[in-house]
Amino acid sequence: MSVESKIAALGLSLPPVATPAGAYVPAIVSGNLVFTAGQIPLVDGQLMATGKVGEEISPEFAKEIAQRCAINALAAVKSVIGDLDRVKRVVKVVGFVASTPDFTGQPGVLNGASEFLGAVFGESGKHARSAVGVASLPLDAPVEVELIVEFE
Repeated sequence: MSVESKIAALGLSLPPVATPAGAYVPAIVSGNLVFTAGQIPLVDGQLMATGKVGEEISPEFAKEIAQRCAINALAAVKSVIGDLDRVKRVVKVVGFVASTPDFTGQPGVLNGASEFLGAVFGESGKHARSAVGVASLPLDAPVEVELIVEFE
C-alpha cells in the first residue's frame, strides 16, 4: 500500500504546500535528506486554531494540531522528492509548542505527529524527536513541526 493510500485510509489527505511566510522554502534536499521548514497547522490556508496550549488549547486538541503540522510537513517533503514512497526513514521530528509557563506536556502534544508518522511509515516512521515549549509561534499558532527524512 502506498504512503498516500495509508494517509487516505486514515481519512486524511495531503494539502497543497503552504506559501512561505518569509524568505525561505518549504523544504530543501541535501544529499539523500529532506529538511522541512517548520510547518504550522494550516487547513485551506487558515490556522485550525490559535493560542497557547494549557490556556485556550487543550493538550488533546493540541495533539490533533501536531498531526496536522506533520501532514503539512509531508506535503512539503513530497514537493521536493515527488513521491512519498521514496521516503526510506523519518530521521527526526522537531516540534515547538506555544504553551503556558506551567505546561510541561509538550512530549504528549508531539505524539500527535509521531503517532501519525508511525501509522503511515511503520518501522521507518520511528524517529528521534525534540519537543520544545515556547512563548509564541508565528501567527499565534499553537504548534509547529519540522521533519528530517531520508529518501531513496
